[in-house]
Amino acid sequence: MAEAEHPAFDSFVNTVAALRSPDGGCPWNRAQTHASIGDYMIEEAYEAVDAIQADNADHLREELGDVLLQVVLQSQIAADAGEFTIDDVCAAIDEKMIRRHPHVFGDVKADNANEVADMWEQVKLAEKGAADAQAGDAREGLLDAVPTHFPALLQCQKISRKAAAAGFEWETVADVWDKVAEERAELEAAYAAAPKTADGKVLSSDPAETGATERDPLVAAAEMEFGDLLFALVNVARKMGIDAEAALRASNAKFRRRFAEVEKAAWAQGRSVDDLTLEEMEEHWQKAKQHEHG
Repeated sequence: MAEAEHPAFDSFVNTVAALRSPDGGCPWNRAQTHASIGDYMIEEAYEAVDAIQADNADHLREELGDVLLQVVLQSQIAADAGEFTIDDVCAAIDEKMIRRHPHVFGDVKADNANEVADMWEQVKLAEKGAADAQAGDAREGLLDAVPTHFPALLQCQKISRKAAAAGFEWETVADVWDKVAEERAELEAAYAAAPKTADGKVLSSDPAETGATERDPLVAAAEMEFGDLLFALVNVARKMGIDAEAALRASNAKFRRRFAEVEKAAWAQGRSVDDLTLEEMEEHWQKAKQHEHG
């Protein structure tokens, strides 16, 4: 395979270095630290995902550039501090990708994407074992590598995949559905025991909202059981080979499209959506569904 040249990438790296230069650089760029621009990495990544979901190639190219800016700028900040360079970043990820794709760069066989995903987790598990052997008592727990600041659904997927790769796994999808049924029963019991408003909503467990000195344990229990039910459903998706994050994102987009059609129908009548009766909303909703399905 011929090696590709990337002069535009080199030029961009030099541009970012110039922005950070103490001699004629940009004061704002020079003032940044890893922490000060950390949140931008998350924002730009989400904007790139939005462009992907919109199937807009031009917008995606722009948003990927913004993501790349965060990578190169963080690397330049590190280079200025003598920590590492963008070349170190590229070399490390290149080595990792080769190591974690033995079916491409080795003699391991993988016939489909699910087998590749399982292999990826197994290779990561082996890497962790080697690291633990060197760390001794300072070894890191299997789930410690999953950032706690991840969105809850993404964090759940990562946790369950790692646990499954270590053998903490159900045998069949039916077994996970049994767990869902168990968690639903526990949620219904906790909900029945929790204090509720007149319309059946569980009272807030936040002392700042209720004026209580501590969280109501019955309300907290209901919240926890609901979380357990969601966790079990994410495992159903994983066991089926479905990306729960992508699936929920698609459902969110579908709901937004259909609700927008309901709003448009109301506006066409000179009304707002909250002026519609529930029956009228349902009628417009069904029309939106039919329109989507042709």
